[in-house]
Amino acid sequence: MVPEAYLAQFTEPAGYLDFGRFGPPSRAVLDTTADLLARTAVAGPSTVDELMTQESRAKAAAARLCGTVPEHVVLLPNTSLGLFQAAFSVPGGEVLVAPTEFPANFYPWVRAEEAGLLRVRPLGAGYVTADGVRAALTGETTAVSVSAVDFRTGYRADLAALREVVGDRLLVVDGIQGFGVVDEPWEVADVLVVGGQKWLRAGWGTGFAVLSERALDRLRPVLSGWTGVRDAGVFDGEVHPVADGAQAWSISNLSPVTSGAFAAALELVEDAGPAAIGALIERRVRELEEALSRMGAEIVSATRRRGGILAFALPGVPAKKVGERLAEAGITATARREHVRLTPHASTPATAAELVRAALA
Repeated sequence: MVPEAYLAQFTEPAGYLDFGRFGPPSRAVLDTTADLLARTAVAGPSTVDELMTQESRAKAAAARLCGTVPEHVVLLPNTSLGLFQAAFSVPGGEVLVAPTEFPANFYPWVRAEEAGLLRVRPLGAGYVTADGVRAALTGETTAVSVSAVDFRTGYRADLAALREVVGDRLLVVDGIQGFGVVDEPWEVADVLVVGGQKWLRAGWGTGFAVLSERALDRLRPVLSGWTGVRDAGVFDGEVHPVADGAQAWSISNLSPVTSGAFAAALELVEDAGPAAIGALIERRVRELEEALSRMGAEIVSATRRRGGILAFALPGVPAKKVGERLAEAGITATARREHVRLTPHASTPATAAELVRAALA
């Protein structure tokens, strides 16, 4: 059961059903942001150094949720940067990735191929499954990149099965649509990249990557900046060796205000428990699914092994028109060309399903 203290952190409208795009942040995130920013307005001799400790706080929280240690975690401003880091660090060979992935998990690999660093081998249409990956693997395959939860269909990849099939190759996972709200064995990923602005509800400019021992051993930190080296505070005109651990992926200092907000968001998830949060989200998805099905809607998203994403279409009604009707009723959703996507969270009330039904009746 999700603690009431967690649910009390949020104040979004009952009709907000777009967490797959952006998750309105908690009171803790807002308060932390205001507090840390207020400190900068009256900065003294120790203010900056004190604020910079928020990075360690956020890395520690991410590490606990991933079952690893902070040395394997690096903070990022977004998912895209982490995936670019991975793509440009892979030691050549062939990388399997589906063109139907969210573009943030496709463009980095294409750009790395254009730079002559690797070859992209597109996976076939449909869900990324262990059987599909097994059939596509070759002796040249060095890495497989996949989303933990597909942004269109909500399909939840079987990461454990993929790990078994991939074997000693690198498994790169874009976790933005699932981390913190689905119970997955995140430790099986060699590179796990997560943005904090959606389901973690940390606001924009937040994210992290976790690197396994295999990843640290094989990936070349090509995009390593001055904060990603040893003795980063020594300005001697020399090029320093890259730092140990995931810190080698650091390019520059991030905002300590943002890092503090991210830490607050991660700690809330840790206290409530991802499994409990995910169970309540699944209940809300099921309620929405039942209400839409009674109206004759076609559910086009995954119905088994799904995350918090429900996509549907109303026969004979363009998705754009469906989205407009929802918006007129105060319901926030994502309308795509072929369907409308609803993505509730644990704080979404049970009345949301009735709001959707009434808007589309």
